[in-house]
Amino acid sequence: MENIEITSISSRGQIVIPQSLRNRLRIHEGEKFIVIGEDNTIILKKLEMPSFSGVDKLLKKTREFAKNKGLKEADISEAIIEARKK
Repeated sequence: MENIEITSISSRGQIVIPQSLRNRLRIHEGEKFIVIGEDNTIILKKLEMPSFSGVDKLLKKTREFAKNKGLKEADISEAIIEARKK
């Protein structure tokens, strides 16, 4: 851990994350966190959106594969229904 800071909790249960940590971790107003509590330890984990780079390329390859295999939309719907039964 590079920085150790001391903070306090407000009467409304709010904790200030020191500015130096917010800057270093690129934490901005409105961001969401997972809060995990165990014994006397609290862990905050910043939620980050997954990267969607390459999704268009993957969709294109999937559509080409389905077309080459002669799959129809009804085939896909039927497969989804079967998978949900399991």
